[in-house]
Amino acid sequence: MLLVTCQVRWVNYLLAQTEIRQIRDRVFVQEQQIPLAHEFDGQDPYALHALAYHQDQAVGTLRLRILNANTIKLERLAVLSPFRGQGIGSSLTQAALSQTQRQGYQQIVLHAQQYIVPLYAKLGFQAQGEPFIEADIPHIKMGLTVAA
Repeated sequence: MLLVTCQVRWVNYLLAQTEIRQIRDRVFVQEQQIPLAHEFDGQDPYALHALAYHQDQAVGTLRLRILNANTIKLERLAVLSPFRGQGIGSSLTQAALSQTQRQGYQQIVLHAQQYIVPLYAKLGFQAQGEPFIEADIPHIKMGLTVAA
């Protein structure tokens, strides 16, 4: 259900870090009160990053981090508040699924904040285990096996 048009691009972190950090700072640090040191954990230079653009404005982001030879982890999905509920999170996640498959990984996992579990479930992710607290926010681990 895409209500606004957006284009998802895989970007070089060093070239796009200002846009990535601005979105994540607004969503996670300012809105959700996640500590800056937790949000910006030093892993960004080693991850793959996507940005969602609406009319040339970066409005959403996520990163993919390699865990092992078979598994990649989707992290830091963030969409600016005026653009939420319009399919941008789904578009970013679908791009992550395609990228995971293209790169030959069989499994994608994530730690979903509980309010966003329905978005991931619609895309085929399944809850794994019990809810837990991460950065003082309830989460649940979810995973999806990616078809080869």
